[in-house]
Amino acid sequence: RLQRKPHQLKKLSSMNILLKADEIVNQRSEEKEREYGPFPASMAKAANIASELCNKTITQDDMYKIMIALKLSRLAYSSKEDTMLDAVAFIAAFNNLKNNNNASKENTPSRHSSPGGSQL
Repeated sequence: RLQRKPHQLKKLSSMNILLKADEIVNQRSEEKEREYGPFPASMAKAANIASELCNKTITQDDMYKIMIALKLSRLAYSSKEDTMLDAVAFIAAFNNLKNNNNASKENTPSRHSSPGGSQL
């Protein structure tokens, strides 16, 4: 479950749900980082644990999708703002992971490129 500061528990109607999710995911306090560790690292660890429990490979991508699915499945029973916020926040965190992975790939020289950039 994503952690919230006390002021974040107010009705979301006073703030756009997307802005609130951004605050939770991208502006996480140092205190929460020390208490729970970096969010991507926690998801990677959860993927490793789930892999052991299921006796098959569960990727970090899978973990984000599982958490998003869990949050969305809860909407069938209750349309609580907190549940919707969690779902949006997990989607935003997953998007960050994908963007960071794509940026890393773009900054890594291709195995097929020569130092001058021409294809081998």
